[in-house]
Amino acid sequence: MKPASRLAGIITALMLVLLLVGCGHRNVRALPEPRRGEAVARPPADDRDAAPVTPRDVSNVPDAVPRLEPRARYGNHSPYTVLGRSYQVLPSADNYVERGIASWYGTKFHGRLTSSREPYDIYQMTAAHKTLPLPTYVRVTHLENGKSVVVRVNDRGPFHDNRIIDLSYAAAVRLGIQAQGTGLVEVRALNPADPGQESTVERPRIGPHRVYVQVGAFNDRDNARRVKDRLEDLGFKRVFLDRVISSGHVLHRVRIGPTRDAAEADALTARLAGHGMTSVAIAIE
Repeated sequence: MKPASRLAGIITALMLVLLLVGCGHRNVRALPEPRRGEAVARPPADDRDAAPVTPRDVSNVPDAVPRLEPRARYGNHSPYTVLGRSYQVLPSADNYVERGIASWYGTKFHGRLTSSREPYDIYQMTAAHKTLPLPTYVRVTHLENGKSVVVRVNDRGPFHDNRIIDLSYAAAVRLGIQAQGTGLVEVRALNPADPGQESTVERPRIGPHRVYVQVGAFNDRDNARRVKDRLEDLGFKRVFLDRVISSGHVLHRVRIGPTRDAAEADALTARLAGHGMTSVAIAIE
C-alpha cells in the first residue's frame, strides 16, 4: 500500500473511532440523572414542570400497599445538602405526623431516577420527602376535601420553602390538588407491621383551615414581643403573639396571618428572608 493510501486509511480509522466514542458519550449523557434533588439541582424558580399533555385516567390507580422493606441503599445518607441547606434524615418514621402544604411533580421527572434509584413514574402512588427514611409509606389527607391516599416515599424533595411533601401526578389528581398545584394536607407515616394502627388514630378535621406563617416560638415572652415589634416596624401586617403549652412548656409564638393561600404564605416567607428571618414555618389550624 502506498504511503498516501496508508495515511488516508489511518485517518479514516481514527475518525471512525472518534465517531463511535462520541456516540457512546451521547448515550451516557442521555441516561436518567442519578438523583433528583442533588446539590447541583436548579433552584425551584427554574424548575419548570407539567402534567401530561394527554393524561390517563388515574381514578383506579390503587394506593400503595404498605409492606416491610429494608432501607433503600441510596437516598438515606444523612446529613445531606441541597441548594445550600442541610437536611437530617429521621432515624425512624415512627409516630411521624405533620400538617403543611403539599405540591406535586410531573413529566419533567418522568423516567428519571429517584433518590432511591428507582425510576419515577407519574402514574404510580409515590412521593418525595426531605427527611423520612426511604422507603416510608404515608397516608396523605387533603384537609379541605377529605380525600386521602397512601403513597410510598422513595424520593427526596420538595426543596421549596413551605412544602412538606411532593406527590406524584397520580396522587395529586386523586387528592384534587393537581389544578391548583398545592393543597393543605396531613402526612401520617404508616407502620407496615401494624395494619390496624389507623383504626386508633383520630381523623383530622376536614373543611376550611387557616394558614399562618410562624416566625418563631419563644420561652421568654419579652423576646417574642421584641420580634413582633420588629416585624411591625418593618411594615408587616396581621402580626400577633399567642401563648401555647407544648410538652409541658409554655411557648410564646409570633405569627403572621391568616394568609389567603399558599402563594401569599410564599410571598411572606420570601419577604421575611429578605430581612434575614429564614427559620420560619407554616402552621395550619
